Amino acid sequence: MEFFADLVLLVDSTLRIATPLILTALAGLVAERAGIVDIGLEGKILASAFAAGATAAVTGSPWLGLIAGIMSSLALSMLHAYVSISQRGNQIVSGMAINIAVAGAAPTLANFWFKKGGQTPLLNDESRFSALELPFSDFLADTPFVGPLYSDIISGHNLITYLTVLAVPAVAWMLYRTRFGLRLRAVGENPSAVDTAGISVSALRYQAMIIAGILCGFAGTVLSTGLGAGFIRDMSAGKGYLALAAMIFGKWKPVPTLLACLLFGFVDALQGRLQGIELPLIGEIPVQFTIMLPYILTVIILAGFVGRIQAPRASGIPYEKDH
Repeated sequence: MEFFADLVLLVDSTLRIATPLILTALAGLVAERAGIVDIGLEGKILASAFAAGATAAVTGSPWLGLIAGIMSSLALSMLHAYVSISQRGNQIVSGMAINIAVAGAAPTLANFWFKKGGQTPLLNDESRFSALELPFSDFLADTPFVGPLYSDIISGHNLITYLTVLAVPAVAWMLYRTRFGLRLRAVGENPSAVDTAGISVSALRYQAMIIAGILCGFAGTVLSTGLGAGFIRDMSAGKGYLALAAMIFGKWKPVPTLLACLLFGFVDALQGRLQGIELPLIGEIPVQFTIMLPYILTVIILAGFVGRIQAPRASGIPYEKDH
């Protein structure tokens, strides 16, 4: 029973940690399916985490924080879209510029406004997206096996985590069951054919970047107002890059990308529980090593287990209309 209880807690932590990863990976997936490489995912979720945390701290409303988080992410997404689509600039350089700029600007602004060393004030429960208890969770809590599964794993998550569960089938349906999704995938594979059919390549790619910006806005907001209680410096901790790795591991498909995010989330949750454990002949596992586990796993997977990778053929290539 102790093993089962530990497993339940581990799965519960996995779902929480994987929430921003899933949202960010879906954002990158939609962008790349339309032919835009979005390295700036890290900067967008960090910016939205800061905007959401700062707004919630000032107004006391997590909903206003969510709006601010989405708007800040959308602004950066549109900036990247303008450079990549309208100006046909280098998409990698544009994304990295966003990451670097936000990494410096967010804690600087936080320190300027709140005087707390680059972070926002701690949020109370009313200013956060707190855990939601589903019906009968208390009643079933003491029921063997079923109680922990329902009360600890299914119940007790914040609203954005539940929305993330719906986001995966929603994005899959949009990509594979709608005319817009068909055109979106086509513009990432053969934009000239889409243009020949009289459909605007630029408009489709801008629309994809709007979706990516909204998803990143939710991801950053849940970091500071759902999983955390305010913004702290570098709180994204490379999740934008991990999401990109998960998207590649999932081969630009929603369900495999979800599974990759859950794998990364599981390893991240596991490293937290491994801290302080002593192994025979080795002793206590260094904290620095356990923190490295998700990133080590990323390198191992991408280097040896992904197999042949076939990205959308027009991904990262600016489209120039033939005259």
